[in-house]
Amino acid sequence: MRALLVYPECPDTFWSFKHALKFISKKAMHPPLGLLTVAAMLPQEWDKRFKDMNVEALADKDLEWADYVFISAMVVQKESVKKIVGRCKKMGVKIVAGGPLFTTAHEDFEGIDHFVLNEAEITLPPFLADIKRGAARKVYASEEFTDLRETPIPRWDLAPMSKYVSMNIQYSRGCPFDCEFCDIAVLYGQKVRTKTKEQILKELDGLYATGWRGCVFFVDDNFIGNKEKLRRDILPALVDWMEQRKHPFVFSTEVSINISDHEELMQLMVRAGFDGVFVGIETPDEECLAECGKSQNKNRDLVACVKKIQRSGLEVRGGFIVGFDHDSHSIFQRQIDFIQRSRIITAMVGILNAPRGTRLYRRMAEEGRLLEADSGDNTDFTTNIVPKMGRETLAMGYRKIISGIYSAKPYYDRVKCFLREYRPLEKKPFHFHPGHIRFHFGYAGALFKSMWSLGIWDKERAHYWRLVLWSLFRRPRLLPQAITYAIYGHHFRKVFQSCL
Repeated sequence: MRALLVYPECPDTFWSFKHALKFISKKAMHPPLGLLTVAAMLPQEWDKRFKDMNVEALADKDLEWADYVFISAMVVQKESVKKIVGRCKKMGVKIVAGGPLFTTAHEDFEGIDHFVLNEAEITLPPFLADIKRGAARKVYASEEFTDLRETPIPRWDLAPMSKYVSMNIQYSRGCPFDCEFCDIAVLYGQKVRTKTKEQILKELDGLYATGWRGCVFFVDDNFIGNKEKLRRDILPALVDWMEQRKHPFVFSTEVSINISDHEELMQLMVRAGFDGVFVGIETPDEECLAECGKSQNKNRDLVACVKKIQRSGLEVRGGFIVGFDHDSHSIFQRQIDFIQRSRIITAMVGILNAPRGTRLYRRMAEEGRLLEADSGDNTDFTTNIVPKMGRETLAMGYRKIISGIYSAKPYYDRVKCFLREYRPLEKKPFHFHPGHIRFHFGYAGALFKSMWSLGIWDKERAHYWRLVLWSLFRRPRLLPQAITYAIYGHHFRKVFQSCL
């Protein structure tokens, strides 16, 4: 049996970093961990090929070779999925689909032969058994959650690793919180399930053996969901592993804001090689936090929490949302002020959407405020709900925020303030990092490309040179980060060009 595993194309979004990747000659940020894990679950005797359409085009000869095309996708990739399905049907190739997009909305897709939904560790084996006896069903689903101790090591060898910025690894699934707008609890549950220390070290050994060095992203939706196990077991093991191998990787992940309550945990993460975390902050408004069930963010000085995390040596990348029912017209300036004061460079501000299966989706449906399906990209000015403040007011306010944080002057001011306050705990080699990640010395060419592109041809070149010269003379150790953030800004301005 010949299986072609296809990852659909992602549009140009906030997190694609497509406009930054050209500075380091990479094609995509990460390979699709889920699809490579599925590859490891397929029968050993099957022939397997992998095609990431964000890295290289899907050719007809690829489809001609395959007996089955396996597709995994997120909501933002649905347009690419439809094109792949059309091509497969035209060529008579059978399609097997899974992943978040299909788990929540498989009924929206015609032409797919088999749906393997929910967690593949549970639903893929019965599908494979039925394939073997020639009686495969249309849909395989389960409400159970898998024991991650059964999850195999991903088939990184199938992916063109040199084309990516970072490799991925997963330690846990699930989140102890249940925010109204979030579908993580729907997909993976509120009980945090984890891999063992031995599994994680074995996966890192596997990556290390391939020759990979540099960036590794823990894809966990909340890495600190089980804080005690991290503190006692996982992080000490990571510290030892990294020290024994002279720190070959730089880690980043996603956490909740309550990490700021745990000084020891933050210090352990930094010692283990973490240099950045994404935090869902959402809003500085207490009523909106209560509305969406973001209990972990309530009754806090959120700016102080962010700065405490950053003082520990973990750069905070933040998620923000506007369009809550309790948002007043003042929220737009309040979001701008918060982001500028907190010094969060990578601030993803999006308009509230209601993903399928979430409590917000059900509430909007009950209130008659649910519109067309969401695009999966909450930074594209669309929303699938009727906002109480009105869509036009919300869109105008959103434009105000984007202009207020990503126009050249406020953005470069924020970068300089962050670098002025940033005190990393350890000296690190010269490296560049877009998105979640850092790059090592081999990407020093990004400096010269940025000087040419941003320092000569960009209309905001005066801001670029002021930042570079300030860093060179005031914080020379942080010059690589200054260049990195200048490139970030270039990407963000491209993504939000219509606003700016």
